[in-house]
Amino acid sequence: MELSLYERMRNKLIKTKDNFKEKIENVMYLGNFDDDFFEELEETLILTDLGAESAMKITEQLRKKIIETHAKTKEEVMGFLKDILTDMVSVEGKPQTTPMIMMVVGVNGVGKTTTIAKLASRYKKEGKKVMVAAGDTFRAAATEQLEEWSKRVGVEIIKSTKGADPSSVVFDAIGAAKARKTDILICDTAGRLHNKVNLMKELEKISRIVNREGDGFNIHNLMVLDATTGQNALNQAKVFHDCVEISGIVLTKLDGTSKGGIAISIIDEMQIPIEYVGIGEKQEDLIEFDPKKFVDLLFE
Repeated sequence: MELSLYERMRNKLIKTKDNFKEKIENVMYLGNFDDDFFEELEETLILTDLGAESAMKITEQLRKKIIETHAKTKEEVMGFLKDILTDMVSVEGKPQTTPMIMMVVGVNGVGKTTTIAKLASRYKKEGKKVMVAAGDTFRAAATEQLEEWSKRVGVEIIKSTKGADPSSVVFDAIGAAKARKTDILICDTAGRLHNKVNLMKELEKISRIVNREGDGFNIHNLMVLDATTGQNALNQAKVFHDCVEISGIVLTKLDGTSKGGIAISIIDEMQIPIEYVGIGEKQEDLIEFDPKKFVDLLFE
């Protein structure tokens, strides 16, 4: 029998789930919900990669709830903690209407190219007319990789020669998308130049082209992050968001880490929804992120 998406995610996130549940239950066995308990809880949440800021916020909310309700049992407190985390990850994203230009950003190595391919495949199966733009003209073989994926998926690609101006590729792609009445144009971008300043300037330039030429399109800037890098992923998101307004996040490699708690930290601190999570290499391994189900899974 075919597994549901929830069952597949649960099976893939076993490292994160076991890490979180074991650490939290160890703290709960302290018994008394006193200052020592909250200090221990905060440290534990940080160790599960929720980050200091989110951990402090969670602990303070839980302390307030316990005082208000005079809770005495571990079950009550676990229930409160679950509710707090669920509220924390319930962030509304902007509507994704078509036609849409999706600019995909992220550092090299996070799975950006394969994520673009998976998204293109998903949208095509939904009956959308999809086009991809090979806007990462700096990384060796980036265009070739995307071209190979576009052939497999069966979508059109707009490309140029290695080292060409990425903005010109995106400009041409937008013109082609308009002419061919494309529903979704997915634009790849560079993940590394020889320094961060140059990379951010390049992304700003592409963003200006998209905003200027994308009249009539819904513009959606999607950032791809690698869950295995933990808090470093959050730091990357902040840097990119300062340069290009990120409206959604894809968290990849969630199946290979115990640091899945970073998902909660990212949503809480950035107030940007995680739209998809990657739990494997296959096209169907990019699944829509359901915040409530994710938190439920941590407490199973």
